[in-house]
This record gives sequence, C-alpha cells and structure tokens, in this order.
Amino acid sequence: MLTPWFISGFTVIVVYFLDRWENRHIKSLFDWVPAILLAYIIPAVISYVFKVDYSQADIHDFSRNYFIPLAIIAVMSSLSLGQLKPIGYKPILVFLAGSFFIALFPIVLMLLFSDTDLISKTLVTENYWMGIPPIVGSWIGGSTSQLVLKELVECPENIFLTVLVMDNILVNVWTILMFQTIKKSDWLNRRFRVSDVAIPEDIRLEKGSKWKPWLCALVLLIIVVVSNYLIDSFIVKVVLLSFIGLGLSNFIPKWNFGFALKAGGILIIVVMAVLGLKLQIATLGFNLPFFGFLCVWLLGHFIFMVLVAKLLNVNMAWVPIASMANVGGIATAPAVTAAYNLKWMPHAIVLAILSMATSTFWGMLTIWLFRAFVVNG
Repeated sequence: MLTPWFISGFTVIVVYFLDRWENRHIKSLFDWVPAILLAYIIPAVISYVFKVDYSQADIHDFSRNYFIPLAIIAVMSSLSLGQLKPIGYKPILVFLAGSFFIALFPIVLMLLFSDTDLISKTLVTENYWMGIPPIVGSWIGGSTSQLVLKELVECPENIFLTVLVMDNILVNVWTILMFQTIKKSDWLNRRFRVSDVAIPEDIRLEKGSKWKPWLCALVLLIIVVVSNYLIDSFIVKVVLLSFIGLGLSNFIPKWNFGFALKAGGILIIVVMAVLGLKLQIATLGFNLPFFGFLCVWLLGHFIFMVLVAKLLNVNMAWVPIASMANVGGIATAPAVTAAYNLKWMPHAIVLAILSMATSTFWGMLTIWLFRAFVVNG
C-alpha cells in the first residue's frame, strides 16, 4: 500500500519547507506549533477527512526498523565529548541535576501520593503514566528521545497527542519565563550569595575538512542495516546504536557533526509523520489534573537546580541555561543564553546536544522504575 508513504512524504516536504519559509506569519505559527507537532497532526487530519485507517500499514514496521534507528545514531553522532571541557564540571552538574529531577520526580510523587485520584485514577487506571517517559525524553533531550521512549513504553496514540499538546504549551510558556529569569541572574547571585561568577573558557570550533554528507549517510545506513540483521530486540538496538553514534563522533576526527545533527532533525519529522498515521483525532482529550501535575513537575525541576547551583556556588545564569538545554533544546537554549551573555551561546548549544545524547537513558530509567515500583507494585 503506497498511500501511507505518499501522505508521510507529503507531510515531511510541507513541514520542512514551511519551517524554513522566511514569512512573518509562518514564523509566528512555528513559534507556537513546532514542526514535530505539525508533522504528527497533518497525516491524522488527512486520515480523518478521508475516513481511512493506516494504523496497521507496513510503513510503521519500516519506521521502527530504519527511520527511528537512523534518527538515534544520527543525533548521537553529533556530540563531541571534548567540547564539554571548557564548560566546567559545576555547570554540567547543575544540568545533570535538572535531568535527574525530571527523570525521578514522577516516581517519587507516585510512591508518596499513591492513594490520591491523580495517581490511582489518572496516572495508573487511565494509563497516563505511559505519557510520562515520552515527556522525560522530550524535556531532557528532545523529539528523538521522545519518539524512542514512546515506542519502548508503548504509549497509546491518544495519550501521546495529549502529551504533545500539553508539552508544547508548557515549553513555550517556560521559554518566556527563562528569558526573564536569566536577565535576573546578577540579582539572584547576590540574593543567594554566589561568588563564583567567572566566564567559562571559549569553545574552540572544529576545524579542517569533514566527511562528505553522502559518506556519513552511507555509514549510518550500513550500521542500521547490519544492526537490524543481527539484533531483534528494539531496546538493545537503541542502546547499541547510541554508543556507536558516540564512537563515530569522538573517534573519527573528520566526522561531519553538522550533517549528523541536520539529518537527525529531518528524520525526526519523518518518524512523526509516520506516527501521525496511527492517530485517531476523535480520541483526543485534555486532562486538566495531568496538566497540573506537569506544571508542578517543571517548577520543581527549576527549584531543584537553583538549590544545586547554590550548593556548588556557581553562577545562577547556568540554571535557566541548563533548564532550556533540558526542556527547550538546541534552538531555544542559545537564544535564552544570548539574553545574558552572547559569548556563552556555544556552551548552551553543547549542553543541549549533551541532553539529546543522554535523554533516552534517563527515560529508560524512568520506565524501569515505574514498572518495578509503581505500576506493578
């Protein structure tokens, strides 16, 4: 059946070019409706209008075997560990503290308040807990991890779309708040008596010739094909490809980081377009208690990082930077950072890439803890 392929291809082309169209109104649209959400909705709308169901089409197996693994290894191969050194260990610890809180807070909350309606009814009985690991992936790393964790936890499509919408609303509001917070960094440093406000070392840009994009693409494709031939388990494949991606970027001096990152971004849109074929719009809902839970979770993440920054005596500007590297991503993290110090923008980008490289593992930890202590407890 070729129709699902045409719908997905059409969606990817439309979203890709709209996202790059220098039109004020289109730019405003993508400020509030990101490409990943639009790529998910368009196929669902087409299926709904023409009253067709492509949820069982062969394209989904192909996406799981090729598109998702390619997205994983592409994103992972965009991180150069050597670029972490100029940032310093304290800002990285603040960043990791934010990731730690995002991954573990839902587990702690559900164990402490297991008898409440939010936990026993909304999260457990209505299976909204399955939407939490994709949020962990989205907040810590971004779309690639979000999609991988959705597959690992087998999150239902209606819950996943609800999560996407809520996540989009929160991230947009959070970005505005972090813009305002980073401007108050000097005041926060005085308030919390932080004395270490030194400027980090400059990050040296990678120089010299890099592999041609077609060669990088060929290497990535061969690795994925071989992994499909040798490995049946999806989770084993995810872990292995993640480490192979890191190996490519850190042991091949001429590896093309820029191409890998761009390829990963396009593949994410492809995967979302395919997933959109499974979505039934009629099942969409908005759960207010769950949204309230997300707000508390996100606010707690910020407060926890402030406490860690105070403990480490590190510039409070790193809190909104690390938060946006987690919750925002590679586009918004440097934008927020620029409101404080333009010279720190490369550091924000490196932290955002680090979040993309680690988020799947944090999400896998969340899933394991859920199944070990909460859902089957």
